[in-house]
Amino acid sequence: MSVRVGQVAPDFEASAFVGGGFKDIKLSDYKDQWVVLCFYPGDFTFV
Repeated sequence: MSVRVGQVAPDFEASAFVGGGFKDIKLSDYKDQWVVLCFYPGDFTFV
């Protein structure tokens, strides 16, 4: 699967820290809203 600028991001599920705790969320939960996705390598990994 490849994603390109200007295309719709594929739906996915992940754990997120929300309101003081972790919760499972899906990208589709935020349909028709602005969303900023930030990805980074795990802490203490050699990249």
